[in-house]
Amino acid sequence: MSTLAHTMMTAARSADSGLAGPGELDRYPYAEAPAVGRVGASMWDGSDPELGRVGRRAAGSRGRGLHGQLVQQLGQMIVSGDLGADRPLVPEEIGQRFEVSRTVVRESLRVLEAKGLVSARPNVGTRVRPVSDWNLLDPDIIEWRAFGPQRDDQRRELSELRWTIEPLAARLAAGHGRDDVQQRIGDMVEIMGHAMNQGDALTFSRADAEFHSLLIQVAGNRMLEHLSGIVSAALQVSGGPVTGCDRPNESSLAHHGRIVDALATGDGMAAEAAMRQLLTVHPEVERVVPAPREH
Repeated sequence: MSTLAHTMMTAARSADSGLAGPGELDRYPYAEAPAVGRVGASMWDGSDPELGRVGRRAAGSRGRGLHGQLVQQLGQMIVSGDLGADRPLVPEEIGQRFEVSRTVVRESLRVLEAKGLVSARPNVGTRVRPVSDWNLLDPDIIEWRAFGPQRDDQRRELSELRWTIEPLAARLAAGHGRDDVQQRIGDMVEIMGHAMNQGDALTFSRADAEFHSLLIQVAGNRMLEHLSGIVSAALQVSGGPVTGCDRPNESSLAHHGRIVDALATGDGMAAEAAMRQLLTVHPEVERVVPAPREH
């Protein structure tokens, strides 16, 4: 086993047990595991009980402390529909119900405004915005949708988007890839193989996420590179067998290996074909995502 594989697998096991090795986990840009902590009371005790229906599953907040938790709580409530469009959000009431300071509420609402979930205007106050205004490519919103009532739509849309992004990225990467990055991509396949043999699903998924992120980054297209976070989010919240990447098995590993081989030989068509084979969809969504074509 390579040093990189051993380090990554050790880090994954440490994370799974809640004990991170010194500096290990910070080396990899993975999202945090879904949090379960909640801010203040679980219900808003006002006259409208709808405001108290906190999200069904806490998605991983990228913030820290009370601020991050409040962003998560309010974001989930908006995305799930518990706080409908044009619903006013009164900072004083939020602070009282969740037992946080006015500063925490204000900063949390600013984060939600940047995501397109709320708007704040003079003489109108802060209100929930309609879905058409949301930044649906924001990783937090992707997670909140994936764990809420829209989870089936979210998984399907992410799968469709990956079919648009990743085959193209694979073809471009075969012509633009740097040797050091291609080596790193190959290392991820090695790690996935070791993890699969040991039944280590966490390490497999982390190496898989980095594989796909690196592939997009090496494609030489900066606009595609900005979409790498979407692919990572899709892998983290898939929640079921949507693509071959969700099933750690010999077939999935072989397709990853074929992509690496195609990158090494500069064969863009082969890399694209292997990626399409990897992204074979689950029967539930075959009606919207075509089966891969043989080349």
